[in-house]
Amino acid sequence: TDLPEIANSIIASVSDHGDLNVGDSVGSTITQVTLVLGLLPFFVRGGFTVGRSRVLLPSLIIAGQLAVVAFLLRDGQFSRIDGAVLISLWVGGSFLLWRKGPVPSEPTISVPSRRKSYHAAATLLALAIVGGGATVAVIGFIELSELMGVPEFIIAFFGTAVGTSLPELVVSVTALRRGERDLAIGDVLGASLADSSLSVGIGPLIAPTAISSDLAVASALGGVGALLIIAALMSRFERHTVWTGLALLVLYAAFFPLLLMIESG
Repeated sequence: TDLPEIANSIIASVSDHGDLNVGDSVGSTITQVTLVLGLLPFFVRGGFTVGRSRVLLPSLIIAGQLAVVAFLLRDGQFSRIDGAVLISLWVGGSFLLWRKGPVPSEPTISVPSRRKSYHAAATLLALAIVGGGATVAVIGFIELSELMGVPEFIIAFFGTAVGTSLPELVVSVTALRRGERDLAIGDVLGASLADSSLSVGIGPLIAPTAISSDLAVASALGGVGALLIIAALMSRFERHTVWTGLALLVLYAAFFPLLLMIESG
């Protein structure tokens, strides 16, 4: 489900629109851990048990990655070295979760067997569709930014990020309704882990770009704060209900005045 952000990162960086990359990747990270995760209990009656061990470590790792993003981008330049550092963080974070994460539950969804050629063809087709869609989206959001007079970063953070986060919402809701709690939580947190490191870093690794440092740093640090609140909230109340969901939605809404204030100030 992270292919749209990766494709957007590459296309935006190659076309020298770094704010579209950072706005989408950081925005997607925050959208997924607040808006998407906050909406999930509204789709399951009575909410569902999250489990401290399933949320605490991933949240802290993602928060750490966003802190590094803020540190690296404070000079307004997204270099190849910055991209390489962030991709290394994704590898390290993934390995740490694999070693220290909770024991996975037994899957309840049966997966039909397919020929390897089918999976290869399906993967190539998906990559082609996502790549083409990302190209069209980047062009469209550049034109929308110019038409509305709104910075590309803001458009990407609130527009592109919501669109590229829809797959996570669909996958997570479907998994929850089939009793796959771990798949639902894992998709949201796993996508956020990738967005805050791999996705945001892969484009500049290919083509370095300039970015709006004030918006990038403010949003990344805001994400750090949000993730620390989420880690504390989910550790305290292991059952994710509409009330904890509402708290996450409030966190997401707080980014509107934050970024608009940074932009206008």
